[in-house]
Amino acid sequence: MRLWSLHPQYLDRQGLVACWRESLLAQAVLAGRTRGYRHHPQLRRFAAQPDPRASVAAYLEALAAEADTRGYRFDRSRIDQVAGPVGTIPVTDGQLAHEWRHLRAKVGQRNPDLLAGLDAVGSPAPNPVFAVVPGPVEDWEVVAV
Repeated sequence: MRLWSLHPQYLDRQGLVACWRESLLAQAVLAGRTRGYRHHPQLRRFAAQPDPRASVAAYLEALAAEADTRGYRFDRSRIDQVAGPVGTIPVTDGQLAHEWRHLRAKVGQRNPDLLAGLDAVGSPAPNPVFAVVPGPVEDWEVVAV
């Protein structure tokens, strides 16, 4: 499961669709509709929020908005309707940099032509549900050495 901290505008087609599916799974886990993945490290930051379901719904909405921009039709009826305000979730600049390297490697393998567009980005923006704070790669991230 990869719930990208990066803004969905940077994801290639495969990455955006995969993130949508995996985020729907995360939503099901947080809503108690499935028993698998309950302890997945990437769910920690959503589970730690005052309203985890609202936070993941906001994350899904950002993915759907990017899909709209590209002319895709993600089924918004699959996003749980939850009430209440959603604050931003902190993400470290180290985590964002780690994910940026990871995404560039994936896109470089799948679509080298698209990689040139990513190379032109200076400092990548986060998904709108996240606010960047100084710090290293998150402790829940699995980093291959």
